[in-house]
Amino acid sequence: MSLAETVVSRFPEPIRSIALKHRELVKFALVGGTCFVIDTVLFFGIKTIVLPNNPVTAKIIATLVATIVSYILNREWSFRTRGGRERHHEAALFFLVNGIGIVLNSAPLYIARYAFHLQEPHVSRFTEEVSDFLSAQIIGTLIAMAFRWYGYKTWVFPEQNARGRRPLDEEEALGHS
Repeated sequence: MSLAETVVSRFPEPIRSIALKHRELVKFALVGGTCFVIDTVLFFGIKTIVLPNNPVTAKIIATLVATIVSYILNREWSFRTRGGRERHHEAALFFLVNGIGIVLNSAPLYIARYAFHLQEPHVSRFTEEVSDFLSAQIIGTLIAMAFRWYGYKTWVFPEQNARGRRPLDEEEALGHS
């Protein structure tokens, strides 16, 4: 039994049955949550310290870093049994889907800032920060997440059980292949 299955086995019913039935989605959500934290910390750090006048650029940089982490975690954990493509085609499609995801993720922030002028001096600094968080981190992330889930299952990792389920052995768990 894998670590994820061990954790899920402790959940109360009916949550346990739903989580086991939709384990790919649960893993995808956990990877997404991890990458959301990475993206949020980097976005606000870059926006505040490095690029205070370029929030959309800060968002794109943060999303790119989170996307690289996402590829590794999704390929090796969430969709580890899926495949059907050569690795370089899979990676290219992953980054194409995520490129579209970056646009979808950044669009609400762009609209809030430049169409609705939700930035200083038009609004208070607090309103600007709340708007940036809601538009970039909530609305943008939800739109991009739905698109990515569809894109990964449809184009990037299309075939179920293409790589088969294999338990992690000690060397693999330590990063040695």
